[in-house]
Formats: sequence, C-alpha cells, structure tokens
Amino acid sequence: MKRKTTRHLIPNKIVFLFDIDNTLLDRDGFVADLKIYLEKELGVAGAQCYWSIFDRLWSELGYADYFGALQGYRIKKRHDLRFFEVSNFLINYPFFHHLYPNSLEVIEHVKKWGRAVILSDGDAVFQPHKIDRSGLYGAVNGNVLIYVHKEGELDDVMDRFPADHYVMVDDKLSILTAIKKIWGPHVTTVFVRQGCFALDPKILSVYPSADINIDRIGDLLDLGGAEILQTGRSLGKRGFQPLHRH
Repeated sequence: MKRKTTRHLIPNKIVFLFDIDNTLLDRDGFVADLKIYLEKELGVAGAQCYWSIFDRLWSELGYADYFGALQGYRIKKRHDLRFFEVSNFLINYPFFHHLYPNSLEVIEHVKKWGRAVILSDGDAVFQPHKIDRSGLYGAVNGNVLIYVHKEGELDDVMDRFPADHYVMVDDKLSILTAIKKIWGPHVTTVFVRQGCFALDPKILSVYPSADINIDRIGDLLDLGGAEILQTGRSLGKRGFQPLHRH
C-alpha cells in the first residue's frame, strides 16, 4: 500500500496515545515466560499460589501487579526465600526483545503529525520499569502517563498534553469505547487485534467497532495522518474544532 503524506496538518495539534501491553509490547509472551519460570523455580503449588494472589490483586486494584503478587507470596510463604530469584527474573526480563515488530517505527511515523504519548494503566513500580527497559520511554521522549484507570483520567491527559484531536491506540475495545463516549469526534480510536483480550469473542460481541481496526501495530505504517483523522470523523470543512474539558 502506498503511504500518504499529510502536509496540511498542523504539527502538535494531534496527540497519539499508545497503550503498552499487547499494543506495543507482547504482554502475553511475557506472561507465558513468567508461568514457565515460576513453575520451574517455585514448583506447581508455589506457582499456583502466586497466580492466585495475582488474580485477587487484579480484581481489587484493576490492573496487573506482578511485584505486589510477589510480595503477597512472600508474606504467605515467609520461609520460602526463592522470591529473591523471582524478583531478579522480573527486574531483568528483556522487554526490549518483546516489542511487537515495527512498534518503534510506528511511534516515529506518527511524530510527523503530532506528539506520541504512552497512556497506560498499571502499578507505580513495574509498569514504569517495563516502559523504560523496553525502550519505549525514550521512543516517546519521556511522554508517559500511567494511571489506575486511564479512561477516568482524560481531563488530566488533556491538561498535560492539550490537542485539538487525539488518536487512541489500544488492544481493548472496552477502553476505546469508554474514551470514544467521552471525547466523541475529537478522538480517533484504533483497535489493534493483538493479544488475549483483543481476540476474545465474548468481548468482541459486547462492544462496538473502533474507528480503525488493524491486525497488528505495524499496520499503522500504511496509514497517513489524514486517513486516521478522517476515519475518526474529526475533520469537517472548517478543520479542527476545539476540545473542551468535561
């Protein structure tokens, strides 16, 4: 597909917001590696204990907390000092090698029309570490936002990165639907069909389609800024319309 240019777009009037897990980074691959490692290091029973704590914390907090689960494991199994090795595994995990193909190229691609920002959910320790270690922190020039529930923090996103239009790239239709409901035509939602959540038929049957649907993050390289914006129905005859806080 021939790639189009959009010279008529005003630089920095657009902010591209990227999710991390299963959007730019293969979270499912990391989890699979962690499961194998935990069974090897802690045994089947120990691994089951860890994941039980992990699932409980995710239900309570609303995000994945890998170190929190490890701390819970340590409290429950206070004489099991193997947590030290598990901690090292998490800290030293080679996230850079688990970026999806073209993730960094896509970030550079969208900078032609606006600013690239990471907008993620997660804990206060492991998620920033993951973003830094994967090379994504540098790729977006430090423009990173991490919340407990990002769809509830859109006013803060607007305050920190004001723009006339936003492009949200995510693997979760629930997040894209919530953001679209709030920002309406001022956001173009891009659904990346990667990972367990994006491919779950139950989830797909509940939420409406995004403005743009792609099979992999690298597909964004085949889209120009005008295509992305027009698909989101953001540009009319008068061009950009101001976006106000709700």
